[in-house]
Amino acid sequence: MLSLHTSPLIQPGAGDSGGMNVYVRELGSALAQAGLDCTTFTRRTSAAQPEVVQVEPGHRVVHVTAGSYDLPKERLDEVLTEFGDRVAEHLRGDHPADVLHANYFLSGLVAHRLKHELDLPFVSTFHTLAKVKAEGGDPESEWRHRAEQEIIGCADAICVSCTEEENLFRRLYGDPKGRMEVVAPGVEHAFFAPGDRRGARVALDLPLDVPVVLFVGRIQPLKSPDVAVRALAELRHPDALLLVVGGASGGDGDAEVAHLHALVAELGVQGQVRFVPPQPHHILSSYYRAADAVIVPSRSESFGLVALEAAACGVPVVAAGVGGLLTLVDHGETGYLVPDRDPAVFAHYLREIIDNPTHAKALGERGAARAARYTWAFAAARLRRLYADLGVRERVLCG
Repeated sequence: MLSLHTSPLIQPGAGDSGGMNVYVRELGSALAQAGLDCTTFTRRTSAAQPEVVQVEPGHRVVHVTAGSYDLPKERLDEVLTEFGDRVAEHLRGDHPADVLHANYFLSGLVAHRLKHELDLPFVSTFHTLAKVKAEGGDPESEWRHRAEQEIIGCADAICVSCTEEENLFRRLYGDPKGRMEVVAPGVEHAFFAPGDRRGARVALDLPLDVPVVLFVGRIQPLKSPDVAVRALAELRHPDALLLVVGGASGGDGDAEVAHLHALVAELGVQGQVRFVPPQPHHILSSYYRAADAVIVPSRSESFGLVALEAAACGVPVVAAGVGGLLTLVDHGETGYLVPDRDPAVFAHYLREIIDNPTHAKALGERGAARAARYTWAFAAARLRRLYADLGVRERVLCG
């Protein structure tokens, strides 16, 4: 596994760490438990990070020195060659591999090179795509567009999280030369399961008798936390509380945090919004259980792990009708989907949940039943079959 720009061991919710970190960490462990030997290579960002962390038997993370520790994400293209050189040394030495699986386009560029140097099958999971982000109002550089086309033209397999993402990929990029495989992420049901709302609120020191709406995610325009604040104002529940769990992310992160605080003051909901710093992943289950509803207003989502984890905890989700969220949320059955990310429509559906406890309970129960289908073990089993198949097939020729 390659995860150049962010380590699977870093707590998600701020900086460049998010759902992809969870994906790489949990999938690596699930592959190890399925009998594979999985090594994840990531860039060292601190002198304190050990070179090798043995996560569990068969699953290790290797921190590779490439560039200065504090190199920003926008300049990581400068160290792709150095990172690839170090990974190649490991693969020729202590960590030989049968397949390369790159996560995000930066890792994909490195894996593309190593595919040819080491004659290995190359699998790519993009997590986000430039053309998809552009459709949501977040344009990327021409260099990234070209890089993704290069990867698509050489990958032996491209993994997507759901059929909605596959359809979107084919519409924007056409049919790739390699295989396209749907590998849905999972959820750790030992942590994310229905539980007692009152107990969760007591543990988090939250009021017991007010509606609580939860936003979980990095604070950046892509995740649209401003829509969550506007929806709270539209809700017109003077006692309702919005929890915003996450930290600043990306070049616009600090500006987005300032914008959110200004927006809270402008809309007069200062006493109704609580900002909570990023939490350890397993602790998020208490926040989900404490909520009446979880709001996911993102401009784009390849999958939407927050929506799946909330559903697994039996909490209804009100989400933007984009990307993988269209697959995860059954409108009117497990939660609600909002077209055009309209705060007034979000507020309408939040009100449907808050004001109708019996209906909300039924939504949550159906959501939890559906979320039970998603496991990391199943994702690992699909990948194991894919890896084995690629090992005996002809490689995709570049071009």
